[in-house]
Amino acid sequence: MEQTIKIGVSSCLLGKEVRYNGGHSHDRYITGVLGQYFTFVDVCPEVEAGFGIPRETLRLVGDPEAPRLLTSRSGRDCTDTMLHWAQKRVKEFEKENLCGFIFKSKSPSSGMERVKVYTEKGFPGSNKGVGLFARAFMANFPLIPVEEEGRLHDAALRENFIERIFALKRWRQLAEEKKKRGSIVDFHTNHKLQIMSHSLQHYRDMGRLVAHVKEMELEYLYEKYETMFMQALALKATVKKNVNVLEHMAGYFKNLLSKDEKQELHEVIEQYHRNYTPLIVPITLVNHYVRKYGQEYLKKQYYLNPHPIELKLRNRA
Repeated sequence: MEQTIKIGVSSCLLGKEVRYNGGHSHDRYITGVLGQYFTFVDVCPEVEAGFGIPRETLRLVGDPEAPRLLTSRSGRDCTDTMLHWAQKRVKEFEKENLCGFIFKSKSPSSGMERVKVYTEKGFPGSNKGVGLFARAFMANFPLIPVEEEGRLHDAALRENFIERIFALKRWRQLAEEKKKRGSIVDFHTNHKLQIMSHSLQHYRDMGRLVAHVKEMELEYLYEKYETMFMQALALKATVKKNVNVLEHMAGYFKNLLSKDEKQELHEVIEQYHRNYTPLIVPITLVNHYVRKYGQEYLKKQYYLNPHPIELKLRNRA
């Protein structure tokens, strides 16, 4: 599955010399680590919109909610050109089946948040802008995980982003098959604990949705489930939420583990709770007990293996 996961990426982050001065912003984590698992579809809005290399720098001006895109020295208004190109490009992306997008931070075309917006008189104003292309992409694909390369240095944001990409790919594979109510039930069953680790409220709401699958039209059911699923995973898992899931899983072994094994599992969960050890420690122990005792329900839970272990996303304390 991993080799067929496509994500969009700002071209400069891949080392392509497309910046205003002919340079790049190569991010080696993206190309060196994520490149082992994802196929990149790159885009440089400013080049593709026809502004050339090298070019005068661009900036957002005016209302942060609806800024104009102007050249920094000559003041040429490039807003309509960029918006026209962006709307056309996002429609083309509908054919790409992207499962995520990594934007270039602070860019007036690609920044997904906190882009500098200047006043009409040319003075720096707020940092509440969104790049014109990024805004168009996110509006057209509200459920696709998006991030900026700078935010990927935050371990929690990085894990959440990558986890959602793999989850969306699994959902896409299901959606491409013949639609069946039973398929939704099976998918939900295997993702219950993953959903719980992100949002207990979504876990409850989605449980009620799945309980009434026979009463719903299939297209609506699939659309509703996808929305709730991706909205749930967009909420960050926390230590408290993970401890709740770990303790929930421990309950499946109450009649299987020896006294010493129960004590060990309790201690390992508590050590994670106190931030002494990373999540991978109790997860590894639970996986061991799943194999040892053949716990079939937990064996199918994607919470225990939501993404390749080689990415080491759960190794932070």
